Amino acid sequence: MSDTGPLQSLQRVQELDLDLDRLRAEEDSVPEALRSARAQQERLNNDLEDTEITLEGVERQIRQLEQDLAGTRDQVARAREEQDKNAFDARAQSQYGSRIQMLTERAEEMEEDLAPLRERQRELTARASDLRGEHRALRPQLEALEAEDEARVQGLRDQGEGARQERARLVAGIDSRTVKEYDLIRRAKKGLGLVEIRGGRCTGCNVMLPVNVQQKAAQGKLPPVKCPSCGRFLVKLN
Repeated sequence: MSDTGPLQSLQRVQELDLDLDRLRAEEDSVPEALRSARAQQERLNNDLEDTEITLEGVERQIRQLEQDLAGTRDQVARAREEQDKNAFDARAQSQYGSRIQMLTERAEEMEEDLAPLRERQRELTARASDLRGEHRALRPQLEALEAEDEARVQGLRDQGEGARQERARLVAGIDSRTVKEYDLIRRAKKGLGLVEIRGGRCTGCNVMLPVNVQQKAAQGKLPPVKCPSCGRFLVKLN
């Protein structure tokens, strides 16, 4: 076979593809410090969101109770005014007194209910403030780590630019259908679309190949010969 044959070119394409796969894997491998900072930010965001939702619910309860308490106090005040104006005998005084006592006790119960809610409100407000402070403190570190990672990824992409250009030149000289099928096989076989024959065996799946398959593959012609077992393209090197 000629050293410049299409299968040799395709083999070089595969070498470049494997190098590019490695670079992409490195791109996707996020440094531990950045992963940790991102996880911390997500935890802070989730904790802050949960705290603010809980705080909103507590404040809603407080507003409702305060509104009810104000209304009850108004009722007490009106009842006392009516008592002063209209209670001319002991019976009327007693009736107004009972109503005022009932309303006063209800107001006291509301005040008792408000106390723990206000304490909870203070706790949640302080918690939300602390979480915002942690978030602000983390931001410069996270931004620096993100910038470092962007530079790392860009460096890897720059490193692979020569391989991408060489691949494009090689692919331009190979039958497009062969390249397309190679790409499909490589994706299906997790990296290898073209394998050598060594000792009469397919180096992709280690099956012993029939002699006629070996002989046909040795001709190096297109379309490429496929391994009858794993379906990869076969190449016989001198």
